[in-house]
Amino acid sequence: MSFDRTTFAWDSFIAALADLEIITDRPQVAKLSQDYYHFSPILQTQLADKVGDLVIRAKTEAEVLRVAQACSQQGVPLTVRGAGSGNYGQCIPLEGGVVLDLSAMNRILRLQPGMAWVEPGVKLAALDREARPLGWELRMVPSTYRTATIGGFIGGGSGGLGSINYGFLSDRGNLCALRVVTLEPEPRVVELRGDAVQQVNHAYGTNGIITALELPLAPAYPWAELMVTFGDFATAAQFGQRLGDADGLIKKLICICDRPIPQYFAALQRYLSGDRPLALVMVAEQSLELFKELVREMGGDLCYEKSAFEASKGISLGEYSWNHTTLHARSVDPSLTYLQTIFPHDRDLALVHHMHQHFGDEVPMHLEFIRLQGLTIAAGLQLVRYTTPERLQAIIDYHEDQGALIFNPHTYTLEDAGRKTVDPRQLAFKRTMDPQGLLNPGKMRSWSPSTP
Repeated sequence: MSFDRTTFAWDSFIAALADLEIITDRPQVAKLSQDYYHFSPILQTQLADKVGDLVIRAKTEAEVLRVAQACSQQGVPLTVRGAGSGNYGQCIPLEGGVVLDLSAMNRILRLQPGMAWVEPGVKLAALDREARPLGWELRMVPSTYRTATIGGFIGGGSGGLGSINYGFLSDRGNLCALRVVTLEPEPRVVELRGDAVQQVNHAYGTNGIITALELPLAPAYPWAELMVTFGDFATAAQFGQRLGDADGLIKKLICICDRPIPQYFAALQRYLSGDRPLALVMVAEQSLELFKELVREMGGDLCYEKSAFEASKGISLGEYSWNHTTLHARSVDPSLTYLQTIFPHDRDLALVHHMHQHFGDEVPMHLEFIRLQGLTIAAGLQLVRYTTPERLQAIIDYHEDQGALIFNPHTYTLEDAGRKTVDPRQLAFKRTMDPQGLLNPGKMRSWSPSTP
């Protein structure tokens, strides 16, 4: 692909699409070219100057088709974005061109028991507001739940609150169907169902523009929110594992934060006493009695409890979990960054404790318990006291040498982050959907139009 943004005839391009919402104001375009990549000091240096040439805010699938046709026929790079709440530069246009904002495609098309059909710009919280009166809610949501869009979550997310029950978005059954627009001179709408959705799921928008999604829902429980402190991290981590293993207790969130992480939660300080490891938990109200017995058995101190009704008002504890933990920590100390780790299944958490002892305060431990292949697994979103790129890489290498799986949040390419390999389904699908390689160029490192 050869695109010279400095000599391209932008005036005629804009004139041909003049009836669409086109943003050319430079500060606004710059804002809509960014996400939360600055969580990574590595990405800060690589992505800070990347910006689109203009933003088009599509409101219908028909408008998406027109933008796709114009970009394909004139060789203009196109990068899709939702709310920009990701952390890896997925929606940052490396080669300029058009940023296609789908946040205005926000209609809930259909709700039925256990299923929702929506446009990609629907916010996760908005869908839950409509689904809960019917007894349903999304299976899993990120900590950016209030602002994130569903299309962005599918394109660049992986899991979150609810993953203790349903695993990751990539697990079979967590995404039912998609409508996707191609980037061809005469764009097509392709509907994917069943396992075929994995060709687009978590592909950073490199091989199709999502215009509609069919998602399975979960039964909506009244979620109580609780905080429990412990005398030491080992006990707190074991509490998380035992709660995750307790299949009879209905839960949505098990977040374990070692000291000093709880000190970064400014709004929660009045509930905490001393510098102690903390568990943030969401449990169905009907499980509270036996949940509290587990707390007593493990020697925990229940220091915060809100009913589902009380928790629905104001900020949820979920906004202190997953990557919001990193957000709160960086608001106090911007030098902090983070890792994303899957520790192998071990009810004694031996590798977790080894890493805790080996790195100490350099890598404060933050665990999120998830369901993976039928087992309760500790996933780490550890903080890192960043010093140099070399030291950060050494920390990553040590984890991997010891048997932990690192989903590297310090790279913007699809293959170098979590997958660590080329996904042949996604690469092959890109060849049919985006033959010129104009969709989010630079993010799928394995792409080459001439290579089979």
